[in-house]
Amino acid sequence: MENFIVSARKYRPASFDTVVGQGSITATLKNAIKNNQLAQAYLFCGPRGVGKTTCARIFAKTINCMNLTDDLEACNECESCRAFNENRSYNIHELNAASNNSVDDIRQLIDKVRIPPQIGKYSIYIVDEVHMLSTAAFNAFLKTLEEPPAHAKFILATTEKHKILPTILSRCQIFDFNRMKVEDIVGHLQNLAKKEGVDADIDGLNVIAQKADGGMRDALSFFDQIVSFSGKKFTYQDVINNLNVLDYEYYFKLVDYFLAGDINNSLLTFNEILSKGFDAHHFVSGLSQHIRDIMVCRDQSTLQLLEVGAGIRDRYKQQAEKVSLPFLYTALNITNKCDLDYRESKSKRLLVELMLMQLCNIGNKITGQAIAAAPQPIAQPVQQPMPQQVAQPVQQPQTVTPTQPQPAAVSTPNSQYQQAIDDRKKASQISIKDYLQNKTATTAAPAQPAQQQAAQQNEIITECQPFTQEQLADLWKKLAEIYRTKKPRLHAIFSSGIPEIKENYVLEMSLQNSLQEQAINEVKDGFINYLRKQLRNGKIDVVTKIDATKGSAVIYTDTDKYNYLNQQNPNLDIFKKDLNLDF
Repeated sequence: MENFIVSARKYRPASFDTVVGQGSITATLKNAIKNNQLAQAYLFCGPRGVGKTTCARIFAKTINCMNLTDDLEACNECESCRAFNENRSYNIHELNAASNNSVDDIRQLIDKVRIPPQIGKYSIYIVDEVHMLSTAAFNAFLKTLEEPPAHAKFILATTEKHKILPTILSRCQIFDFNRMKVEDIVGHLQNLAKKEGVDADIDGLNVIAQKADGGMRDALSFFDQIVSFSGKKFTYQDVINNLNVLDYEYYFKLVDYFLAGDINNSLLTFNEILSKGFDAHHFVSGLSQHIRDIMVCRDQSTLQLLEVGAGIRDRYKQQAEKVSLPFLYTALNITNKCDLDYRESKSKRLLVELMLMQLCNIGNKITGQAIAAAPQPIAQPVQQPMPQQVAQPVQQPQTVTPTQPQPAAVSTPNSQYQQAIDDRKKASQISIKDYLQNKTATTAAPAQPAQQQAAQQNEIITECQPFTQEQLADLWKKLAEIYRTKKPRLHAIFSSGIPEIKENYVLEMSLQNSLQEQAINEVKDGFINYLRKQLRNGKIDVVTKIDATKGSAVIYTDTDKYNYLNQQNPNLDIFKKDLNLDF
């Protein structure tokens, strides 16, 4: 029986044209061969499985070929090429620095460098995992790497360039290999499946490509694993079952539950995911990615950022039509916060379940904000219309003398109105707009009918009366006083300065940091409507800007605190990098 060879070795590229996803690097190497501009040392760096060692072998084989083709590829017919293909070449030497990382190993390499090649022009030395060399070995290698014999060429390969000494980096031409794109991996796997006679589902190949995370070797290993599991035909379901990948279907169902506010089914679905052995943190990151993919589907220009198969892409488009942008923004903030807090949480499952509850409550929160901005009128008993009862605008109050006492059912009792206010407080958080409207109702017209109150609150300001900076300053002080007891932090922000009036009645607020900007954005709609109503100008808008000089003496965020401490003791930055610490 013929011995099995894994696909990563069986279909390893043998020429520059067969290298996948590294077109700019292969073009540069071919031009260097064409123009005879070969450096003495090259450094190939990048993630695992992207073709570093493969390109090093192809490059070494090509520069020693005696009969290059017109497109600067090795001929595979000369003695040098045949010796390389049969693994008997004495001109190309490979050294694994992971197991040969001492000074003695480098000394042996230096002794070999003195021997000229037997066939071809160059002796090529490929040093893989070069970052594993010790500091002493690097130092012993420096002189030979900078001034080798004319026949010697060095190709170093590593996945961790930052561990290599700068003196080594300065002596090499550095090539940074990119992660493979999903479409490149899928295309390569499709060609491989045709050669192997495998009927592969395109959606399943997309899952393999995403699971590989930019590495072609990992993708080929997954492909071999799936073929061993399913035979000559595999489907999307076979791939997710064998690779233990969380199905897209779970995320689509959860988003539907979020839109419907269905907390029970959301928690049950999460429990089902955990029962299948999936990690909760992996689920949170996958949910964030799913919401992000829905967002990019909303616009045709960003649809290219979605790296999934055609069938799954249609599902994303359908769900994107049902989801609003405010929902997506809020959902991304919630999932991202859960992802950041997951590592420090002691009750990780509860943290994720709270995230799901908040996501299910997004629709209620958005609806609650709309209710707070425009409260519903209180239902009145069925009654005959009375010509004596006429609702009067607040701006032009008139005195109405009733001809006879009105029935009790016509007037709205204060207790009933207060009950409506209490219900609204329970349904959603009270904004500055609610506070101002309630204050007006209780002080100026406590016995005013609820229908008339709703008409006032829903009033759209169409006027555009000019106002001065002094008028704005007086109103701004009143606005700051409203926040004094309710939200002292906002009171301090509003008291710190008066916004400037720009063109088209745009008010520019200068803030000290992003935390103040976030606090302002939470109540922005409420106080903008308040300003428009009081100044009788419907074009008023407010923008914020962060003035770094204004808050330079105040330390708020974790980053500000760290920078301040680092100025006092620069060793703190070294301590943070060495221990890989985070805020």
